[in-house]
Amino acid sequence: MQNQTNLAKLNDKVSAIVGQYNSFKQENEELRTEIVKLKVESEVKNKEIEKLIEQNAIKDSEIEAIVDKLESIMV
Repeated sequence: MQNQTNLAKLNDKVSAIVGQYNSFKQENEELRTEIVKLKVESEVKNKEIEKLIEQNAIKDSEIEAIVDKLESIMV
């Protein structure tokens, strides 16, 4: 009778460990999916930042050209 009690306790503990394992496995998969999603979003934002930096550089060049024209008119 004692052996069965110990066996039942062991079975319960193993079942609990398997349940935790499955829970952690599912959580891990969800986190991996979230990481992939965040990496994609980050890449999109980085490309948008690069585009805005290029546009800003173009605008700076245009402003410099206008300032140069104004300076040449004033001299």
